[in-house]
Amino acid sequence: MASFNASRIYLARIAMMKKWISLIIIFLAAALFSLVYSPTSFAKKRCKTFQNKLHNIQTMQRKGYSLKRGESLRVKEDKAREKWWKCEHSSKAKFQAQYGGGKKKTKKVKNKKTVKNNTYYTKINKTSSNSKNKQLTFNQSSAIVIKSKYQGSKKQDWLTFYSQPIECQRPKSISVFAYCSENKMKQQSEFEKNYPN
Repeated sequence: MASFNASRIYLARIAMMKKWISLIIIFLAAALFSLVYSPTSFAKKRCKTFQNKLHNIQTMQRKGYSLKRGESLRVKEDKAREKWWKCEHSSKAKFQAQYGGGKKKTKKVKNKKTVKNNTYYTKINKTSSNSKNKQLTFNQSSAIVIKSKYQGSKKQDWLTFYSQPIECQRPKSISVFAYCSENKMKQQSEFEKNYPN
């Protein structure tokens, strides 16, 4: 009888251990699930587009640009970083309340012909099925006229008066180019002082 009771106690202990082990496994699985599918991981997926926009702006900043373009890129980067940061660290409802979550409205394109600077090019919006294709054509009906500073006999006199330095025939650096343009301006002022009107 004692051995029978001992075996019952042993079996009860094994059953109790199985329950505890199954509870521990369930707890660990729930903890792992909450880590993998946490709100931050959903936020990362939700905010991926904002992060990509930030990375695109930073890529443009690594390329060459003018001072004005650099300032506008810096402002865009600051706004994109702030938007991405708020998306990552706030709830979806709070973020959408602040920045809006709807789709952007598409702009309607009007079919009209616009002419810019009548002498150089004409921009035409096509009305065909490919309305997205915009054609930029050169206006060949008007002549392009390039005028020099002097005309006629005054131009001939200037060409005989002007003596170009040897290093100015093919300048190899910016400093030489600057010297050549300054030299030419000095000679022009001398020419205009001495030229009879």
